[in-house]
Amino acid sequence: MTEINRPIVIGTRDSALALWQTHWVLEQLQARFPEQRFEIKAIKTKGDKILDVALAKIGDKGLFTKELEVAMLEGEVDMAVHSLKDLPTQLPEGLTVGAMCIREDYRDVLIGRTARTLAELKPGARVGTASLRRKSQIWKVRPDLELLDIRGNLQTRMRKMEEQDLDGIILAAAGVLRLGWADKITQYIDEDVCLPAVGQGSVGIEIRDGDEAIARVVGALNHKDTADCITAERALMRTLEGGCQVPIGALGKLGEDDSLTLHGVVASLDGREICRDQVTGHRSEAADLGHRLADILIAKGAAEILKAVRQESCN
Repeated sequence: MTEINRPIVIGTRDSALALWQTHWVLEQLQARFPEQRFEIKAIKTKGDKILDVALAKIGDKGLFTKELEVAMLEGEVDMAVHSLKDLPTQLPEGLTVGAMCIREDYRDVLIGRTARTLAELKPGARVGTASLRRKSQIWKVRPDLELLDIRGNLQTRMRKMEEQDLDGIILAAAGVLRLGWADKITQYIDEDVCLPAVGQGSVGIEIRDGDEAIARVVGALNHKDTADCITAERALMRTLEGGCQVPIGALGKLGEDDSLTLHGVVASLDGREICRDQVTGHRSEAADLGHRLADILIAKGAAEILKAVRQESCN
C-alpha cells in the first residue's frame, strides 16, 4: 500500500470501552502499516449525553454513531470505530462498513451481587439492564424478576448496581472482557436463554463510501468468518426493524462445509410471546439467509409483536 502522506484520523466515542476498542484498532493497523501515521479523535455522542432516559424512549437511531458519522462526512475523521451492535443497519448516504473485526465472546453475562446465576436469584430480585432484547428473553425464563433500566458506561453501571442495591446487572461479555473484568462475571448466559444483539462482540469500522485508500487500510482488519455471520444477522435486522429499539436477537454460526446457521428471535416486551427459529445455508448466501429467517419469523407472528412493541416503547 502507498503510504497516505498525512495522519489517518480515527474517530471514536470517549467512553473507556470505546477508547479501548479504538486503541486496539490503531495497534492492529500500525502493525500492518508501520510507516503510516494514525491519530485518534474522541467525540461525545447523543447516547453518551442522555443517561437518565431508557434507550427505547429516546427513539432515535444512531444514538452512539451519528456525531461520528457527521465528522466523517465533513472530513474531520477518516474512519469511525464502533461496537458493531450499536451501528444501524441503514447507514447514512456516503458511508459504509469497511471492516467487521474478529468477534469476541458474543454472549450476555450476569454480574451478580447476591447470587451467581439467573436461576439462583431470589424471587423478585432487582437486576439492571438497558436492553429490551435482554429483558424480554430473560422474562421468558424468570418472569418474577424486576428488570430495571440502567444506563451509562460499564464503570457507571457497576457503580449504580452498588448505589441502587441491585442484585445484579446484565452486560455484553465482550465489553467486560475487553476492560479486563472477567473476574467480575458470575454467569455467561447461554444463547438458548438469550440470543445476543446483532453484531454483538465485534468491532465495526465505518468509512466513507468510495474512499479507496482508507478502504484498503481498514480492509486489512476485516475478519471473513465474523463478517459472514454478522452480514446474515444484519440482514435479518434490516428486514424486521423499525424506528426505535426493538427486542430482536440474532446469532450466525459457521458449521462444516462452509454452512452458516442463523438463529433469530423476536419477543414481546414481557417475554410472554416469543418467535424463534433458525435457517441454514451456504455462507455465501449470508444476506439471503437473514431475509429468509425474517420471513419465517414474520409468518410466526413477529410483525404483530414488533408493531405492539413500537407502539408501547417508542411513544
